[in-house]
Amino acid sequence: MTSTKAAVVREKGGAFLIEDVDVADPRPGEVAVRLVASGICHTDLLARDQVMPPAAPAVLGHEGSGVVTALGAGVDSVAVGDRVVLAPMSCGQCRNCRSGHPMHCAAFLALNLRGRRKDGSTAYRDAEGAELNGHFFGQSSFSSDVVVHERSVVRVEDVLGDVPLELLAPMGCGLQTGAGTVLNALRPAPGSSIAVFGAGTVGLAAVMAARIAGCDRIVAVDLHDHRLELAQELGATHVCRADAPSLVADIVAATGGGADFAVDGVGLPRTARAAVDVLNIGGTAAVVGSAGAGQEVSLGLSPLFGRTVKGVVEGDSVPALLIPQLIAFHRAGRFPFDRLIRTYPFEEIERAVADTASGATVKPVLVH
Repeated sequence: MTSTKAAVVREKGGAFLIEDVDVADPRPGEVAVRLVASGICHTDLLARDQVMPPAAPAVLGHEGSGVVTALGAGVDSVAVGDRVVLAPMSCGQCRNCRSGHPMHCAAFLALNLRGRRKDGSTAYRDAEGAELNGHFFGQSSFSSDVVVHERSVVRVEDVLGDVPLELLAPMGCGLQTGAGTVLNALRPAPGSSIAVFGAGTVGLAAVMAARIAGCDRIVAVDLHDHRLELAQELGATHVCRADAPSLVADIVAATGGGADFAVDGVGLPRTARAAVDVLNIGGTAAVVGSAGAGQEVSLGLSPLFGRTVKGVVEGDSVPALLIPQLIAFHRAGRFPFDRLIRTYPFEEIERAVADTASGATVKPVLVH
């Protein structure tokens, strides 16, 4: 048992309260990690507000980087002292996992949103001994110490170089989601055109990945001018205000008759619809964001002719492959994700949440 600090949500829409918690020792197949940093993602806020599970009281957070402190029996992929990035959990046994698509695991929701291990237990208890829901996206990284399954641990010891470990926390969700959607799910050919809705972490990672892929027309869409300016600096060739009355027509014009690809990094009905409407015949739209969880989207039948719409989870990545690749791109100056990040002391999680909600900070990272 390890005593540590964690940010606990105790009621729907409630504050993240820094509390003393106890974390159980790792079981067989599990790894204990002491975190150096935790990213804040919009999905954490959806869970806080009970738009999605788990129920309160819970330890949320699903973007963590840290150092291995203990191993459960049978773990041989990492060693104590290894620097690691955490990623979502997958079963490893279903058809999608076995075919190299673990982020589309058939058991993804049960393993990552239930707030419990597969057997229904939790490794987290509060100071009074009461159980806390945890294991959020296999992590619950809003705890300074975590216990995760071996499948959720990505060793970065050999590729880290001089990149600060605390900068890598967002690799576990936002960065791999945006970049993986482009590089893994869409795979645009050099010279392709792409429209990216949302210039947050997911969208900007998609913009950078589109540049790596060789797209020659990259359109970024957002409501915040400072994010659009950053998108241009990171590779966007055109930018559009999301509230422009002629948004779809503007994107069609900017891409020379319609985009080959589109990424909806917001996940609202209107952005998902727009991502389809801007496509040329033969184009593909990937819906990635989840801001509209529980909502429905309507699509015209005619615009679907010859076009493809696909939902993508976590960039359809194999985290142990994509995350080291993205670190290598960063070290080569091709994926400057550090420009999205602003760090905060862990104890200032509420200020970081406010800054992400207002749009002032693209990617808040809490430093433990």
